[in-house]
Amino acid sequence: MSDIFENDIDSENDLSGLEDDAGVDLSSREDYVFIQPLYRLKLEYSCEGLYANVEEDSKLDIKAGDYVIVPTRYGKDLALCLGVANTPIGIKPEDVVIIDRKATEEDLKKAVELKEKEKDAFKTFKEKVAFHKLDMKLISTHFLIDEQKALFFFSADNRVDFRELVKDLVSVFKMRIELRQVGVRDESRITGGLGVCGRPYCCHAVSDKLRPVSIRMAKDQNLSLNSMKISGQCGRLLCCLSYEFDFYAEARKKLPSEGLHIFYDGTNFRITEINPLTSMIKMSGDDGRLIEVNSNRFVKENGKWKIN
Repeated sequence: MSDIFENDIDSENDLSGLEDDAGVDLSSREDYVFIQPLYRLKLEYSCEGLYANVEEDSKLDIKAGDYVIVPTRYGKDLALCLGVANTPIGIKPEDVVIIDRKATEEDLKKAVELKEKEKDAFKTFKEKVAFHKLDMKLISTHFLIDEQKALFFFSADNRVDFRELVKDLVSVFKMRIELRQVGVRDESRITGGLGVCGRPYCCHAVSDKLRPVSIRMAKDQNLSLNSMKISGQCGRLLCCLSYEFDFYAEARKKLPSEGLHIFYDGTNFRITEINPLTSMIKMSGDDGRLIEVNSNRFVKENGKWKIN
């Protein structure tokens, strides 16, 4: 292991709280051929992604930027079409929904009206929470376009008994009420913002289907194990750590491991750091020398590494 890790953190347990307890199952059926065209949709209010088809005999002409009505886990609602997904990743056949219809001008007009209604609902919810003295933080409110139903996304440190709150909300809005408690990553995905890189959050702007992020990913990328540097605004490990992990894992298979001792130039050297991106390997010698060698010079013969 590189010396940089030993200097940055005393114990891995200090970072265990930054890892995900469980992640999205990204396994997919590689042998399954998805019906085309397969559309990638997005629920704008929660930044959740969906995959959808149209009925076989349907004459719907859907393009990127169109709004459609589709069944979601919350009910029938408005979704934005991002385009055709030629190579879907991380989905199963049962995850694909059928588009009900294209959104009409009336649907879009209604969506605008509901957005205004959501602002008032936000205030009402907070007032009711204060009245019932509940420890809840409201994140967003949404009214379904095709059903009489209101969604309230909130976060809380503990489980909340909101049965009386729901009764109050039903009496005010005269429709079905659904309260959804979400985690810290979900909160960042819904609200959005800018990360330390200056770009929008990955979970908000790239995809909501992200693999669990672990400390190992930071280690394999030679990153400083400093919680302030490798965690996002949500307080969990940066989503982007998972993007290049596969590259690093594959590249390291072709390189010697850190800590390996090699005899070179009349001296025993110890590999202290490997950088797969620059293809450079740092070594420290018993004679006090610190050198950097291109990985192309390392060859493995009879199970042992040497430098040409």
